[in-house]
Amino acid sequence: MRRIAELMNLRGRVAVITGGSGYIGTAMANALAEMGCQLCLLDLNADSLAHVSNQLKADWDVRVETLKVDLENEDERACLPQAIGTLFGRLDILVNNAGFVGDSQLQGWVVPFKDQRVDTWRRALEVNLTAAFHLSQAFAPILREHGTGAIVNIGSIYGVSGPDLRLYDGTTMGNPAAYAASKGGLIQLTRWLSTVLAPAVRVNCISPGGVFRRQPEAFVERYVSRTPLGRMGVEEDFKGAIAYLASDLSAYVTGQNLMVDGGWTAW
Repeated sequence: MRRIAELMNLRGRVAVITGGSGYIGTAMANALAEMGCQLCLLDLNADSLAHVSNQLKADWDVRVETLKVDLENEDERACLPQAIGTLFGRLDILVNNAGFVGDSQLQGWVVPFKDQRVDTWRRALEVNLTAAFHLSQAFAPILREHGTGAIVNIGSIYGVSGPDLRLYDGTTMGNPAAYAASKGGLIQLTRWLSTVLAPAVRVNCISPGGVFRRQPEAFVERYVSRTPLGRMGVEEDFKGAIAYLASDLSAYVTGQNLMVDGGWTAW
């Protein structure tokens, strides 16, 4: 019987993390690097990728490559398996973490339901759901090769629960329908892939609750008041979840959605 240290050892394995220079992506990259995993981080911002890559190499002495990729672009996604094959010759872990993030210039996103736009809906689903489907399909052959394949999708509490819009009263924050629909679809895609890709590839999901990002004080107070653990999440909260689902610690686990939400969905 292997020891825990052996089960969590990822030396010799390779992981791709989409949204790899974002808050949660960086935390997950650190967790996998600490376990000895080689990494390829995908994101839109080359400067952020370089910064995170340099930090990981300095802290964990592992190989880290980066690729600037627009996951909204099907052609760019289609090139990734060949690129990873050329760089590493293998892939063991795919973390579909990238999420569609709107801004103040994006029309029809964080607005009342009547003003949410179909074109923005399509963009959100392309990044949050279609890209995960496409990458899982494209990488499936290489993930099967070594018997260590694992896909981890990053969902959300809003993939399983409806929003309480009272949380956002008096703020510029909101909760677009496309976000919830895409995350709900991603959780069900996890279940679907878990049976279709079995037994060679395990597929699981992590669904974060609200993560503290210096949101308005009123929002934070409301959110915390209805969270059993009495706080919002922080990036470190996701390191253990990815360490478990990406490694042999969860060798007999597939098709599951792990809620990392401080108990938000337990009420």
